[in-house]
Amino acid sequence: MANLVEVVNGISSEVLLEKAKSYIEQSKASNTVKSYKSDWTDFVTYCSTNNLKALPADEMTIIKYVTELAENKKVSTINRRISAISQAHQAAGYNTPTQTFAIKALLKGIKREKGTMPDKKQAAIIDDVKLMLGTLGADKLIDIRDRALVLIGFAGAFRRSELASLTVEDTKFDRNGLTITLRHSKTDQEGQGIKKGIPYGSNPDTCPVRALLDWLNASGITQGAIFRSINRHSQVQPNAMTDKAVALIIKKLAEAAGLDASQYSGHSLRSGFITTAADCGADERSIMKQSGHKSLVVMRGYIQDATLFKHNAASQVGL
Repeated sequence: MANLVEVVNGISSEVLLEKAKSYIEQSKASNTVKSYKSDWTDFVTYCSTNNLKALPADEMTIIKYVTELAENKKVSTINRRISAISQAHQAAGYNTPTQTFAIKALLKGIKREKGTMPDKKQAAIIDDVKLMLGTLGADKLIDIRDRALVLIGFAGAFRRSELASLTVEDTKFDRNGLTITLRHSKTDQEGQGIKKGIPYGSNPDTCPVRALLDWLNASGITQGAIFRSINRHSQVQPNAMTDKAVALIIKKLAEAAGLDASQYSGHSLRSGFITTAADCGADERSIMKQSGHKSLVVMRGYIQDATLFKHNAASQVGL
């Protein structure tokens, strides 16, 4: 992506310049920055291959690029690429070239033809979670970790990146259960902090609080990252696992449980909690408090088929 130094080139001090650059980069979540860089690289490569100018890019260059993308990319990918192009131009001090009438009309036409319904992964509802847990033993360190990961991820409706970033310092145990403080999240980019309460479960085998205590005791972790990788010698590593590792663990457990692993992802625990809670009659406000959603519309999008057959009009017409 364009050099962000250009945004703040009016600052003469090199130290202040680096600080300003750091602040600008921190204005976006790390995963967003990674995506933008990847998408910008794709656009630059396209322009280089076709002898076109990437920065600043003209309207026709973007129209050609987007039209080619539409042949085999999803609408969500195209939107992200457009956003990356816009961000790169603004970061370099140029006006964004992506807001012209022609480009907006092109995107609208692509959306109408291809549709915008997201390809969501399967929600890991409570029955799925129990099947996954049933594949784990009680003695191996990796099983103790994975049990805690699944139960905390589900009960806290955590994103996979949030699970990977949890630290011992973020937790507080008391007689009510476990309080987890999220220092940063997708809906709290400014780091005000969000607290989530994880109550004790009625069944010791599926209690998220007990599961986490078991993992901390077994691993000997007293500070820093909670969920870490374990090597082949059953040694806990010093650094936090990645969010990708969280997703791979969910897929591994889904496959072991006889589920279609391709339909599950690191987000399945989060959507599974929301779906299960809705199915059990939890009110939307309490679900949003646990999930951290700010938008009711967005939260409702996670409730996958939970109420599809509840109060269904088709069941009341005498068929």
